[in-house]
Amino acid sequence: MRDIFPALSGWYAAGAPFGLAVVVAVSRSAPREPGAAMAVGPDDEVVGSVSGGCVEGAVFELAREVVTTGQARLETFGYDEQDAFAAGLTCGGELTVLLRPVSPALDPTFGAVAESVAAGRPVTVATVTGGPAPLGAVLAVWPDRVLGALGTPGLDVAVTADARGGLALGATGVRHYGPHGERREDAVGVFLHSFAPPPRMLVFGAIDYAAAVARIGDFLGYRVTVCDARPVFTTPKRFPAGVEVVVDWPHRYLRGTDTDERTVVCVLTHDPKFDVPLLQEALRRPAAYIGAMGSRRTHDERTRRLVEAGLGPRELSRLRSPVGLDLGARTPEEVAVSVAAEIVAVRWGGSGAPLTATRGAVHPRASR
Repeated sequence: MRDIFPALSGWYAAGAPFGLAVVVAVSRSAPREPGAAMAVGPDDEVVGSVSGGCVEGAVFELAREVVTTGQARLETFGYDEQDAFAAGLTCGGELTVLLRPVSPALDPTFGAVAESVAAGRPVTVATVTGGPAPLGAVLAVWPDRVLGALGTPGLDVAVTADARGGLALGATGVRHYGPHGERREDAVGVFLHSFAPPPRMLVFGAIDYAAAVARIGDFLGYRVTVCDARPVFTTPKRFPAGVEVVVDWPHRYLRGTDTDERTVVCVLTHDPKFDVPLLQEALRRPAAYIGAMGSRRTHDERTRRLVEAGLGPRELSRLRSPVGLDLGARTPEEVAVSVAAEIVAVRWGGSGAPLTATRGAVHPRASR
């Protein structure tokens, strides 16, 4: 949808209503992911696509209809073997599309959302997809503000909390709630569409532990890169599909790579000639988490070397070493869970203690 915002912004600024169709759910071999969008504007101008051509004709007519009626609607498209000429997906998949009319009067949040997307500022758009809440109602959520409403204050609060959590990971998808935001109910469907790139996870050291950490990082929504200077170990077949694999000296690669306050750095090289110059670079740049594998003896020796290299207490205090939480982990997969648990705890300020040993709300309530 990001690609069609310029056209949508022009229609919106001119006060011209348009029909916006957004894929909110897919299954099996559907051709587009959630968030794919198509819009029909003035003079039947069409921008975007929801299926690559399979159902665009039907979506076009429905988008025109919602502009006329002023009412949102939800439609699911799949393959019907008994009626192969009906609008559907010949690939055998299924996609669900939310269609709603957009104009300054109908959606006062859209202009601010479009400005944020154009400027590269993170924002999540939450839209009701079904249940006892107004279909198509919109709540726009930024890290520091909220616009719009979904029907009840409790629902707004719960969705705001989840939207901000998803925004940190660039997550997009449908979540379910009770009418007043109850977590264990599924009466109301809400599509959270996050306009933020996924944060990066940089894993250094192409060992078995790195493969497990890369898998769990990908599962958590990070864009994962594995880097090692040894080409014999640094091969794509050793790592999950979609993980970037780079052969380079770790400190040199990091020096030429952008990081930000969401970036996670996992140093699994376990070799001073790699990890000391790498940590010198990492601890002096933006990152949410910097962890290094090794025993306590290795940590002490590594710290001594880093002090000799000129790092001070403030920089060293950012280092999580030995990496991970104390879970009693043994296998690479268990160690990866330990590392991931610490990353989540650091991101959200969790204690890492069992919930049975803590008091207060399990899910913090977000303020509007």
